[in-house]
Amino acid sequence: QVQLVESGGGSVQAGGSLRLSCAASGVAVSRSCMAWFRQAPGKEREGVASIGSDGLTNYADSVKGQFTISIDFARNTLYLQMMRLKPEDTAMYYCAAAPWAWCTAGSLRDEYNFWGQGTQVTVSS
Repeated sequence: QVQLVESGGGSVQAGGSLRLSCAASGVAVSRSCMAWFRQAPGKEREGVASIGSDGLTNYADSVKGQFTISIDFARNTLYLQMMRLKPEDTAMYYCAAAPWAWCTAGSLRDEYNFWGQGTQVTVSS
């Protein structure tokens, strides 16, 4: 019943920007811990950013000041605004959801309950 559908990925040149969207159904983002993860070929999946219904956010050190996570509660949609993209940001990006309390326990660990299918982001040199 729970579905997370990512969109907004694509190919951009280094220094460009993209905004990823995650449309959620069957789960209320207002009662959840929501996060973005990414996985590059040959690498493990890593947490990028998380946000709780209280608006508190957590970012991986590698993207602090570069990415911004946000929620549109009216649309039940999660976003990731990515700025100054670098080739090392190239990866499949996944949306994830967990009970809201997870945001206070370990929000960038990959032990979330629900996952989207991912959207590809490719950054050229």
